[in-house]
Parts: sequence; C-alpha cells; structure tokens
Amino acid sequence: MSQLKLMPRWQELLQFNLVRIAVKVLIIVGLTVGVLGILGSKAPVSSAQSLPIEVAVNTSLPKATVYRSPECSCCHGWIDHLKSQGFQVTDVSTNDIEAIKQNYHVPDNLASCHTAVVNGYVVEGHVPAQDIKRLLQEQPNVAGLSVPQMPVGTPGMEMGNQKDPFNVVSFDSQGTAKIFNQYPAS
Repeated sequence: MSQLKLMPRWQELLQFNLVRIAVKVLIIVGLTVGVLGILGSKAPVSSAQSLPIEVAVNTSLPKATVYRSPECSCCHGWIDHLKSQGFQVTDVSTNDIEAIKQNYHVPDNLASCHTAVVNGYVVEGHVPAQDIKRLLQEQPNVAGLSVPQMPVGTPGMEMGNQKDPFNVVSFDSQGTAKIFNQYPAS
C-alpha cells in the first residue's frame, strides 16, 4: 500500500522537473533562433538604425597614458575629451614633464603642456581625438602627433565660440614635421 502512495508523488516530481527542463529548452531555443535570425538577416539597415562610427571604433581604442604637470588645469579638459571619445586614460601627474618630453623625443618647437603615449605613438598637446584615431587607423611611420603651443578652441582649450586656427603636426624620430591636419579659425 505504501508503494502505491509513493508512486503518484514520484510521478508528480518527475513531471514537474520535465516541465521545468522543457521550459528552459524552449527559452534557449527561442533565444538562439532569434539571435540567429537577426544575424542572418539580409534586410538592409537604414542609416537611422546604424550605429555611429564612433561607437564601432571606440570598442578597440587602446589606452592613452597622459603625463601632465599637476599645476596645469587645461590638461583635464583634454583628458575628458579623450574619455568622451572612448579612450581609456591613465592620468600621470609629474613635476618633471620636461624629462617625459625628452624621454619621448618631443621636438622643442612642437612642445605643449602635456605628453601622451597611445599605442606607441607620442601625442603632444591638445590633439583632437579624431586625429589620434586617424593616426591609429593609418599607422604612418611617424613618432607621433603634436598641436604645438596651446591654441584657443582645441580640445581642453575651449573659450566659448572663439577658435584660433591650428595645425596638427606629425613628426618622426629625427624631428622632421609635416602637417597632418589643419583647422581653420571659426
């Protein structure tokens, strides 16, 4: 008699567990089919649905190590600009920024207030993130980029609508400089 009472309970537990397993399998299959359907879709994606290029590029941006003087306030603005463009930034405050510039062979005539290293390239001064991204994409045979001095209107040097014209300059290990990009006054 006790065997008869146990049998329905055993069947009830088995049925409950089978239902739970079946539900989990259905969920997994449904999710898999949905993902595969999206990935395998041949439907064109409208420009409103496509992700901005910034998002796609930002997923693979290398870390930028920025060396700056503790007294310089504009460097924080440039660091914020890099972060907003997807760079991971290590901020290194140093009292001997000149030694950093010498170590990375930044020509004196191209010097600015901070020096960064991004994927082996030297980035001197308030270089716009779009130019750094172009440098990383094209990988020219240069030591780095510079925005000499501290022009008004460059990232980190914003003053309302005022913008000085400035050049982004590439330089090689011998100090030879070429214009990489030009920004007119506005």
